[in-house]
Amino acid sequence: MAREKRFRSAFMGGFRKSDVNIYVEKILKEFDEKLKNKDDEVAVLKSQNKDLKYKYEELLRKSDEVSESREKIANVLIQAQENAEKILEDARLEAMEEKRKLEETIESDKEKIVDIRTEIKQLKSQVVTVLQKFEEQLSELAEEEQAQMEEMAGEQAEDEAAAAAEQDPEADAVDSAAEQDQPSAPAEEYDFGFTRY
Repeated sequence: MAREKRFRSAFMGGFRKSDVNIYVEKILKEFDEKLKNKDDEVAVLKSQNKDLKYKYEELLRKSDEVSESREKIANVLIQAQENAEKILEDARLEAMEEKRKLEETIESDKEKIVDIRTEIKQLKSQVVTVLQKFEEQLSELAEEEQAQMEEMAGEQAEDEAAAAAEQDPEADAVDSAAEQDQPSAPAEEYDFGFTRY
C-alpha cells in the first residue's frame, strides 16, 4: 500500500498549492513510468503472442499435412488390401474354373476310352468272325479241289486202262487181275498251304 501523503496547511486554510503540484507531478511521472513499463510488457507479450501464434499455425499446418498424409496412406493401404483380396479371389475363381474344366476333360477322355475299348472289342469280334468264315471257305475249297483231283485221277486211270485193253487184250486181262490182287493205294492228299487260324 502506498505511503499516505500529508500536505502542509496554507496561511488562509487548505493545502499549499506548491506541495500539491509537486505531488501531482510526481504521481504523473510515476504513472508515466508505470504506463511505459506496461506498454513495454504489452509489446513483449504481443511479440510473444505473435511468435506463439506463428508456431501454432505452423504446428497446425504440419498437423494438417500429417493428417492428410495419414489419410492418403490409409487410403493407399486400403486400396492395396482390396486389390490384393480381389487378386486372390480372382485367382481362386480361376483355379476352380481350371479344375472344373480339367475334371470335365478327364471325364470326357474316360468316356472316349470306354467307347474306344468297346469299338476295339467289337472290331476284334468282327475280325474273328470274318477269319472263321474265311477259314470255313478255305476248307470247303480245299475239299472241293481234293474231290476234283481224285475224280480226275480216277478218270485218267480208266482212260489209260481202256487204251491198254484196246492195244493188248491179254495184257489188259493180266493187269486187271494184278490190280484186283493188289490193294488200291489211298488218294494223295492235296496240300494247299493254308494256315489254320
